[in-house]
Amino acid sequence: MRGAASWMLAALALGLAACAAHRPQEPAAAQSGAAAMSGVPRIAAPGETGASAMFVTAALTMVGQPYRWGGAEPGGFDCSGLVFYAARRAGFELPRTAREQAHSGVAVARAQVQPGDLVFLRLARKELHVGIAIDAGHFVHAPSAGGTVRIDSLASRPYANAFLQARRLDFPP
Repeated sequence: MRGAASWMLAALALGLAACAAHRPQEPAAAQSGAAAMSGVPRIAAPGETGASAMFVTAALTMVGQPYRWGGAEPGGFDCSGLVFYAARRAGFELPRTAREQAHSGVAVARAQVQPGDLVFLRLARKELHVGIAIDAGHFVHAPSAGGTVRIDSLASRPYANAFLQARRLDFPP
């Protein structure tokens, strides 16, 4: 539990959270993925304040928010709603649905994933799932009904075998 809170505080210390007006809730059950991480994921170098870092940080400030089908604002998010919300907070527009978001940017090999890339997965209960990479191996996402926005490893079940593609966005300067 402390690892995720410390990690979020580190992002705030970088001065990147100024783009997010919503105060993050303390993650509860959603911390299982974050607690399992070893070390602190890299989302930005000190002083890095570009739209990519703001995009990632905007999503991270929503950790702990509940899943809500069709949700795209604090109080409830579905997977593509979280991506849509974070993009707006970072000052750019993305389509609203995962299917449309899957055509944004350019394809990136899984081994080349970096912070701010969209990661798309095919999960058993969902046709298409999207999250935002926070480093090469972890992503923030709104998983499913009954869950909350959280950080998970792309190497853990059920995500390890569900990877479809990653997309690198063209962030505004």
